[in-house]
Amino acid sequence: MKQIPNLFTLLNLVFGCIAIVYILEPGLILVPLDTDGSILLPPRQLEYTPEKVVWASAFIGLAAVVDFLDGFIARMFKATSELGKQLDSLADVVSFCVAPSLIVYQFLRLSIAQQGDNSLDASFLWLVPAFLIAAAGAYRLGVFNLDTTQTFHFRGVPTPAVGLLIASFPLIYWYTDSKAVIGLMLNKWFWYGFIVLVSWLMVSRLPVMSLKFKDYSLPNNLPKIALLLAAVVLAVFLKWLAVPAVFILYIALSLAFKSKIA
Repeated sequence: MKQIPNLFTLLNLVFGCIAIVYILEPGLILVPLDTDGSILLPPRQLEYTPEKVVWASAFIGLAAVVDFLDGFIARMFKATSELGKQLDSLADVVSFCVAPSLIVYQFLRLSIAQQGDNSLDASFLWLVPAFLIAAAGAYRLGVFNLDTTQTFHFRGVPTPAVGLLIASFPLIYWYTDSKAVIGLMLNKWFWYGFIVLVSWLMVSRLPVMSLKFKDYSLPNNLPKIALLLAAVVLAVFLKWLAVPAVFILYIALSLAFKSKIA
């Protein structure tokens, strides 16, 4: 029984690995075809195959589900352990740090590829900043493991929240009809700013609420209940765009109710 939570933790890691495979399989493809299927000489048509990256988003979501369940099951079976804590962080590095940073890496590639015929030959250094997310997430998890006070609140935004935020971007990009949203997600400067912001949020000491319930009184859980209700309403009206909206609301409510959180 004591190993059941660890099995869920390892499943989290496996889902993260599968997400990475889906992220790396598609990539940018130069297809020299005309609309009637005949082979063309340059200029070449730029194509991107999105389906597998969308599956990566699904597996990051599944990793988040089992990440929640492993803690719940550990408490239910009274099987919490130091090994489980370390395994949880190691799995989170893969599923919510490395895999999401590779999604950003692919979006950067796509953004730079839109700039012209020679953009695919751009220096790899333009893409390296994507891995700052993985580094910041790993640092945040290391700090979390050493801090025994972060039980019903966090210092800095937890990596699963950032991972789910980034996992929503492929779904937003390929299922939105908004040209403004598509244009923003094809702008490399948006991604560089995003990388800096979420990396800072993870390593910061901002008080951020945990979704664990210490008790069931309304005053102590008001921000959590408000967030959950807002998430349902936003999902109905905004669809996948609700994910970044809920993320922003999560930060805003945490700061507004920081006296109840810390």
